[in-house]
Order: sequence, then structure tokens, then C-alpha cells
Amino acid sequence: MQISGTVTYINLSGGFWGIKGDDGQKYNPLDTLPTKFQKEGLKVSAEVSHSNAFSVFMWGRNVDIKKIEKK
Repeated sequence: MQISGTVTYINLSGGFWGIKGDDGQKYNPLDTLPTKFQKEGLKVSAEVSHSNAFSVFMWGRNVDIKKIEKK
């Protein structure tokens, strides 16, 4: 699935990086975003797949990032 959105830092349970999708959804990358994408407000486009893996963060849809790039 292809998504576009804005990187944001969520200050819950120790904090993590997520993506607020242009489609109004919240996406929780289960693998940490690469350092060069950990910038508040950064616009990105990513290929992701839905993940059924457990996450302690109760925020958005859990996804695995296959490919990500700056917009």
C-alpha cells in the first residue's frame, strides 16, 4: 500500500515517530524510522504493508515500511 504524509513525534510511552497520512489515518511504523526521516513535519511517501504484530503504542495502524522517501 502506498501512503503519503507528515512525520511526527508522538510523546507517549517514551516517545516514537509516526506518520500522519494525507488520507487522515495515523501510521505507526513498527521498525524505527531511519534517522534521516526523524524530522518533525517532514513530508514523506512510503510503501507500507499492514502488520498484525503487537505494539505497546496505542496510536494508529501498525505498518512495516518497505520503502520510504522524502517528498
